[in-house]
Amino acid sequence: MILVYLARFFAGAFLANAVPHFVCGTQGRPFPSPFASPPGRGDSSPAINVLWGAANAGIAYLLFYRVGSFAMTHSLEVLVAGLGGLVMSVQLASHFGQVYAAKAERRG
Repeated sequence: MILVYLARFFAGAFLANAVPHFVCGTQGRPFPSPFASPPGRGDSSPAINVLWGAANAGIAYLLFYRVGSFAMTHSLEVLVAGLGGLVMSVQLASHFGQVYAAKAERRG
């Protein structure tokens, strides 16, 4: 049973990570990704971000629906997935806040 909850937690985290990459990519905006130079700090092209966002969403799907049987009526599993998304979102906000602050400082 613990494996199911871990899968839900990480599914929420991957889903939360998919959103900014996919949104920035579909808006045609560059955004930091693991494939940039330096990884996670430099900007990747919009196309790379769309693909990275889709890959994260695909991993989330696999963790939701290939590990156990997920249903929105399983309140504790939904809560754990939401917690994973929240933890990842706070971490992303902190990381990208620092990235953009450093970029603004370099611009003067």
